[in-house]
Amino acid sequence: MAGTPVAGAPAQAPPSYALALAQLCDSALPTGAFSHSFGLERHLARGLVHDEASFTDWLVQFIRIQLCHSDGFAIRLVVEAADAAELYRVDRMLAAATLPRQVRRAAATMGARMLQIAATVCPGPELDGYAAQVAAGHCAGHPAVPFAIVGRSLGVPLPELLAGYLFATVTQLTQNAIRGIPIGQNAGQRVLRAVHPEVAGAVMRIQTLAPEDFGVSAPGLEIAQMQHERQRARMFMS
Repeated sequence: MAGTPVAGAPAQAPPSYALALAQLCDSALPTGAFSHSFGLERHLARGLVHDEASFTDWLVQFIRIQLCHSDGFAIRLVVEAADAAELYRVDRMLAAATLPRQVRRAAATMGARMLQIAATVCPGPELDGYAAQVAAGHCAGHPAVPFAIVGRSLGVPLPELLAGYLFATVTQLTQNAIRGIPIGQNAGQRVLRAVHPEVAGAVMRIQTLAPEDFGVSAPGLEIAQMQHERQRARMFMS
Protein backbone atom coordinates (compact mmCIF):
# COMPACT_ATOMS: atom_id res chain seq x y z
CA MET A 1 0.00 0.00 0.00
CA ALA A 2 1.29 3.46 -0.88
CA GLY A 3 2.71 5.28 2.09
CA THR A 4 3.22 2.11 4.18
CA PRO A 5 6.69 2.00 5.78
CA VAL A 6 8.96 -0.66 4.33
CA ALA A 7 10.30 -3.05 6.95
CA GLY A 8 14.00 -2.63 7.40
CA ALA A 9 14.14 0.69 5.51
CA PRO A 10 16.52 3.21 7.11
CA ALA A 11 14.86 5.92 9.21
CA GLN A 12 15.12 9.43 7.81
CA ALA A 13 15.42 12.64 9.79
CA PRO A 14 13.75 15.83 8.54
CA PRO A 15 16.02 18.47 6.95
CA SER A 16 18.13 20.24 9.57
CA TYR A 17 16.24 23.49 9.01
CA ALA A 18 12.71 22.03 9.06
CA LEU A 19 11.77 22.58 12.70
CA ALA A 20 13.29 26.06 12.95
CA LEU A 21 11.46 27.12 9.79
CA ALA A 22 8.20 25.66 11.09
CA GLN A 23 8.64 27.60 14.34
CA LEU A 24 9.23 30.92 12.56
CA CYS A 25 6.23 30.31 10.28
CA ASP A 26 3.87 29.36 13.10
CA SER A 27 0.72 31.52 13.08
CA ALA A 28 1.05 31.77 16.89
CA LEU A 29 4.47 33.44 16.65
CA PRO A 30 4.18 36.49 18.96
CA THR A 31 5.20 39.22 16.53
CA GLY A 32 2.03 41.26 17.08
CA ALA A 33 0.63 40.48 13.62
CA PHE A 34 -2.80 39.89 15.19
CA SER A 35 -3.00 43.67 15.80
CA HIS A 36 -2.55 44.70 12.17
CA SER A 37 -4.80 44.47 9.12
CA PHE A 38 -2.53 46.35 6.66
CA GLY A 39 -5.40 48.29 5.13
CA LEU A 40 -8.01 45.54 5.27
CA GLU A 41 -9.95 47.25 8.05
CA ARG A 42 -10.40 50.38 5.94
CA HIS A 43 -11.92 48.28 3.18
CA LEU A 44 -14.18 46.64 5.77
CA ALA A 45 -15.40 50.06 6.90
CA ARG A 46 -16.18 51.04 3.31
CA GLY A 47 -18.04 47.79 2.69
CA LEU A 48 -15.66 46.68 -0.06
CA VAL A 49 -14.76 43.57 1.94
CA HIS A 50 -17.72 42.01 3.71
CA ASP A 51 -17.69 38.22 3.28
CA GLU A 52 -15.56 35.21 2.39
CA ALA A 53 -15.56 35.88 -1.36
CA SER A 54 -14.69 39.57 -1.13
CA PHE A 55 -11.94 38.88 1.39
CA THR A 56 -10.48 36.21 -0.89
CA ASP A 57 -10.38 38.75 -3.73
CA TRP A 58 -8.68 41.30 -1.45
CA LEU A 59 -6.13 38.73 -0.27
CA VAL A 60 -5.28 37.65 -3.82
CA GLN A 61 -4.47 41.25 -4.78
CA PHE A 62 -2.42 41.73 -1.61
CA ILE A 63 -0.36 38.63 -2.42
CA ARG A 64 0.13 39.47 -6.10
CA ILE A 65 1.17 43.07 -5.59
CA GLN A 66 2.32 44.29 -2.19
CA LEU A 67 3.45 41.06 -0.52
CA CYS A 68 5.23 39.78 -3.62
CA HIS A 69 7.13 42.99 -4.46
CA SER A 70 8.08 44.05 -0.93
CA ASP A 71 8.50 41.33 1.71
CA GLY A 72 8.94 38.49 -0.75
CA PHE A 73 11.42 40.27 -2.99
CA ALA A 74 13.32 41.51 0.08
CA ILE A 75 13.76 37.94 1.31
CA ARG A 76 15.27 36.94 -2.02
CA LEU A 77 17.61 39.96 -1.99
CA VAL A 78 18.80 39.21 1.55
CA VAL A 79 19.51 35.59 0.62
CA GLU A 80 21.45 36.78 -2.44
CA ALA A 81 23.28 39.61 -0.63
CA ALA A 82 27.04 39.47 -1.15
CA ASP A 83 27.89 41.28 2.11
CA ALA A 84 26.40 42.94 5.19
CA ALA A 85 26.23 46.37 3.55
CA GLU A 86 23.99 44.98 0.79
CA LEU A 87 21.81 43.28 3.39
CA TYR A 88 21.35 46.53 5.32
CA ARG A 89 20.51 48.29 2.08
CA VAL A 90 17.56 45.93 1.60
CA ASP A 91 16.22 47.00 5.01
CA ARG A 92 16.46 50.68 4.07
CA MET A 93 14.81 50.00 0.70
CA LEU A 94 11.88 48.37 2.49
CA ALA A 95 11.46 51.36 4.77
CA ALA A 96 11.67 53.83 1.88
CA ALA A 97 9.14 51.90 -0.20
CA THR A 98 6.59 51.78 2.64
CA LEU A 99 4.76 55.10 2.34
CA PRO A 100 1.88 54.69 4.87
CA ARG A 101 3.15 55.71 8.31
CA GLN A 102 1.13 53.10 10.21
CA VAL A 103 2.50 50.30 8.06
CA ARG A 104 6.10 51.53 8.54
CA ARG A 105 5.55 51.52 12.31
CA ALA A 106 3.93 48.10 12.17
CA ALA A 107 6.86 46.70 10.19
CA ALA A 108 9.37 48.11 12.67
CA THR A 109 7.45 46.77 15.68
CA MET A 110 6.91 43.33 14.18
CA GLY A 111 10.50 43.33 12.93
CA ALA A 112 11.83 43.93 16.44
CA ARG A 113 9.83 40.98 17.75
CA MET A 114 10.89 38.75 14.85
CA LEU A 115 14.51 39.73 15.46
CA GLN A 116 14.30 38.68 19.11
CA ILE A 117 12.62 35.40 18.28
CA ALA A 118 15.02 34.68 15.41
CA ALA A 119 17.97 35.21 17.75
CA THR A 120 16.49 32.56 20.04
CA VAL A 121 15.77 30.09 17.24
CA CYS A 122 19.02 30.50 15.31
CA PRO A 123 21.57 32.89 16.86
CA GLY A 124 24.52 33.96 14.75
CA PRO A 125 26.91 36.82 13.94
CA GLU A 126 24.97 38.01 10.88
CA LEU A 127 21.80 38.34 12.93
CA ASP A 128 23.74 40.09 15.71
CA GLY A 129 25.18 42.56 13.22
CA TYR A 130 21.73 43.39 11.86
CA ALA A 131 20.35 43.78 15.40
CA ALA A 132 23.15 46.25 16.16
CA GLN A 133 22.30 48.28 13.05
CA VAL A 134 18.62 48.41 14.10
CA ALA A 135 19.52 49.39 17.66
CA ALA A 136 21.79 52.19 16.37
CA GLY A 137 19.03 53.51 14.11
CA HIS A 138 20.92 52.75 10.90
CA CYS A 139 18.28 50.17 9.88
CA ALA A 140 14.54 50.50 10.39
CA GLY A 141 13.80 46.85 11.10
CA HIS A 142 11.41 44.63 9.16
CA PRO A 143 10.29 41.03 9.87
CA ALA A 144 11.30 39.81 6.41
CA VAL A 145 14.98 40.63 7.01
CA PRO A 146 15.73 38.55 10.14
CA PHE A 147 13.55 35.78 8.71
CA ALA A 148 15.69 35.73 5.57
CA ILE A 149 18.93 35.91 7.55
CA VAL A 150 17.92 32.84 9.53
CA GLY A 151 16.81 31.06 6.38
CA ARG A 152 20.14 31.71 4.68
CA SER A 153 22.06 30.65 7.79
CA LEU A 154 20.13 27.38 7.96
CA GLY A 155 20.47 26.70 4.24
CA VAL A 156 16.74 26.70 3.54
CA PRO A 157 16.11 26.55 -0.23
CA LEU A 158 14.76 29.90 -1.44
CA PRO A 159 11.41 28.57 -2.77
CA GLU A 160 10.70 26.87 0.55
CA LEU A 161 11.74 29.96 2.50
CA LEU A 162 9.49 32.21 0.42
CA ALA A 163 6.54 29.84 0.60
CA GLY A 164 6.84 29.64 4.38
CA TYR A 165 6.93 33.40 4.91
CA LEU A 166 4.21 34.24 2.40
CA PHE A 167 1.82 31.60 3.66
CA ALA A 168 2.45 32.58 7.29
CA THR A 169 1.56 36.18 6.41
CA VAL A 170 -1.55 35.09 4.54
CA THR A 171 -2.59 32.94 7.50
CA GLN A 172 -2.20 35.86 9.92
CA LEU A 173 -4.30 38.13 7.72
CA THR A 174 -6.95 35.44 7.38
CA GLN A 175 -7.14 35.03 11.15
CA ASN A 176 -7.64 38.79 11.42
CA ALA A 177 -10.39 38.64 8.78
CA ILE A 178 -12.11 35.87 10.75
CA ARG A 179 -12.37 38.32 13.67
CA GLY A 180 -12.84 41.52 11.71
CA ILE A 181 -15.47 40.71 9.07
CA PRO A 182 -16.31 38.27 10.76
CA ILE A 183 -16.21 34.97 8.91
CA GLY A 184 -16.07 31.52 10.51
CA GLN A 185 -13.01 29.37 11.06
CA ASN A 186 -14.14 26.95 8.35
CA ALA A 187 -14.48 29.84 5.90
CA GLY A 188 -10.97 30.89 6.84
CA GLN A 189 -9.66 27.45 5.94
CA ARG A 190 -11.45 27.60 2.59
CA VAL A 191 -9.82 30.96 1.89
CA LEU A 192 -6.38 29.58 2.74
CA ARG A 193 -6.88 26.59 0.45
CA ALA A 194 -8.13 28.86 -2.34
CA VAL A 195 -4.95 30.97 -2.27
CA HIS A 196 -2.50 28.04 -2.39
CA PRO A 197 -1.99 28.61 -6.16
CA GLU A 198 -1.52 32.34 -5.55
CA VAL A 199 1.21 31.78 -2.99
CA ALA A 200 2.91 29.23 -5.26
CA GLY A 201 2.69 31.68 -8.17
CA ALA A 202 4.16 34.47 -6.04
CA VAL A 203 7.10 32.25 -5.10
CA MET A 204 7.80 31.67 -8.77
CA ARG A 205 7.34 35.33 -9.70
CA ILE A 206 9.64 36.62 -6.94
CA GLN A 207 12.51 34.57 -8.34
CA THR A 208 12.24 36.39 -11.69
CA LEU A 209 11.69 39.99 -10.55
CA ALA A 210 14.06 42.71 -11.77
CA PRO A 211 15.52 45.44 -9.49
CA GLU A 212 13.04 48.02 -10.76
CA ASP A 213 10.16 45.82 -9.56
CA PHE A 214 11.03 46.37 -5.91
CA GLY A 215 8.33 48.14 -3.91
CA VAL A 216 5.59 47.94 -6.55
CA SER A 217 2.28 48.52 -4.81
CA ALA A 218 -1.40 49.19 -5.50
CA PRO A 219 -2.28 52.88 -5.00
CA GLY A 220 -5.76 52.00 -3.74
CA LEU A 221 -4.32 49.77 -1.03
CA GLU A 222 -1.74 52.35 0.01
CA ILE A 223 -4.42 55.04 0.24
CA ALA A 224 -6.57 52.75 2.39
CA GLN A 225 -3.57 52.10 4.63
CA MET A 226 -3.05 55.86 5.00
CA GLN A 227 -6.73 56.58 5.63
CA HIS A 228 -6.90 53.95 8.36
CA GLU A 229 -4.83 56.21 10.63
CA ARG A 230 -7.77 58.64 10.86
CA GLN A 231 -10.56 56.08 10.88
CA ARG A 232 -12.91 56.82 13.77
CA ALA A 233 -13.44 53.27 15.05
CA ARG A 234 -10.67 50.71 14.74
CA MET A 235 -10.09 47.13 15.82
CA PHE A 236 -6.56 46.97 14.37
CA MET A 237 -3.51 49.22 14.69
CA SER A 238 -2.95 49.40 10.93
